[in-house]
Amino acid sequence: QVQLVESGGGLVQTGDSLRLACAASERTFSMNVMGWFRQAPGKEREFVAAIRRRDNSAYLANSVKGRFTISRDNAENSIYLQMNSLKPEDTAVYYCAANNGDTVVTAKYYNYWGQGTQVTVSS
Repeated sequence: QVQLVESGGGLVQTGDSLRLACAASERTFSMNVMGWFRQAPGKEREFVAAIRRRDNSAYLANSVKGRFTISRDNAENSIYLQMNSLKPEDTAVYYCAANNGDTVVTAKYYNYWGQGTQVTVSS
């Protein structure tokens, strides 16, 4: 069964931190790439971060480099997104996704998606 469940979203102030978690089924967690995307109202879904299983490489969008980190915990079948120095423009629904190819940044190549978790950053 393919399953991705996000948690950890919430309402915070500018400069605060949040840690998002994505719990995956064993089958999903075995996929080569797991990533985070976000979608703000009226905007396209955009890439945030990804981690590739085969070499543990991490990728981050330029807009979040230096503030966000992505990690995985093989014992927990989970990936995490640590978000520091949050800004109002980080406000969005954050989605966890997985694909078994090598795609990192392009949403349409991700086969599996979670339901999303809302992150709201107030100024």
